[in-house]
Amino acid sequence: MKPTPLTILRAGAVAVVAARLAKGARMRPPVTPPPGGDRADGASSISVVVPARDEAARIGPLLDALDAMHGVDEVIVVDDQSSDGTAAMAAERGAKVLTGGPRPDGWAGKAWALQQGIAAATGEWVVALDADTVPEADLAVALVTRAIADGSDLISVGARFDCPTPGARWLHPAMLATIVYRFGPPGQLPPPASHRALANGQCLAFRREALLEVGGLAPVAGSVVEDVALARWLASIGWQVDFLDGADVLEVRMYDSLPDTWRGWGRSLGLPGLDSRTRRLFDIALLALVMVLPLGRLLTRRADVVDAAALAVRVGTVVATARAYGRRDLAYWASPLADPLAVGALVVSAASRRQVWRGRSYAT
Repeated sequence: MKPTPLTILRAGAVAVVAARLAKGARMRPPVTPPPGGDRADGASSISVVVPARDEAARIGPLLDALDAMHGVDEVIVVDDQSSDGTAAMAAERGAKVLTGGPRPDGWAGKAWALQQGIAAATGEWVVALDADTVPEADLAVALVTRAIADGSDLISVGARFDCPTPGARWLHPAMLATIVYRFGPPGQLPPPASHRALANGQCLAFRREALLEVGGLAPVAGSVVEDVALARWLASIGWQVDFLDGADVLEVRMYDSLPDTWRGWGRSLGLPGLDSRTRRLFDIALLALVMVLPLGRLLTRRADVVDAAALAVRVGTVVATARAYGRRDLAYWASPLADPLAVGALVVSAASRRQVWRGRSYAT
């Protein structure tokens, strides 16, 4: 029987995704605690910078972890005009609190907070961490040692996710799959082109002076996904930008519930303001063909060999990303059933003209 145009499209989409995932066969090793020593090899000093706006309810575990962190010379919390007790809590835990100044026109809040923190830091290296992260004691040393050894100019890592409710554990892995399907796994070889580079703004490390010499966050000042925008900008000017697996050294608790996960991560899932409209439409169509349609065809008993291949790839993805989750129960393993919701979040993110975050509205 002659294949239909839809069958050809579905087969092509599966082939594209399989080719991207196949890059995981040659991956750089994950970032792990270095063998011994409280200082990073080759680094004179390390500063940790934490941008924070109304984070009093979440920043406590990070501050506790930073108090026990090895090889760190200073911790700077940039209080981005919080309306709660963020600054007081950080000061009580021993961090240096920098009161953020008024946000200039054209700057997104987090980019401006980071810019101020980097400028105020004194370390040769800066490790930037989000308030919802919980690093291992060796994180800073591990990041800087790895960056020096590999010649990385900017290094970031994917974290181990703590999803506290079944709903979050069901949806979050499906949303992560949309990223892996679009960009491939972290640490892939060869690395992606500059316009497809990724970074995780929850955890970045770089030489302070080198970043300030090229403008710091200024070239991506207005982006609501400043981490990916920065990685792509730096890669385009010749920096070595590395995004690696860091599940052994960093944990993050992003969202507590299914609705929070859908709204919160969905806000940035489509990389608003970065990819072209054509690229966004291509990615959405691709994910619809390989993540949504096969499941529907299976449930309506119309699945064929192409659907079987797509579902096999999806099951393989669940197995491959398992190490990124601290809790793996039935909700996690059933996460492919949440694929339509995850792709829906991507559609909403890609179509949105404005993003609202921490009470601020940004055009995308």
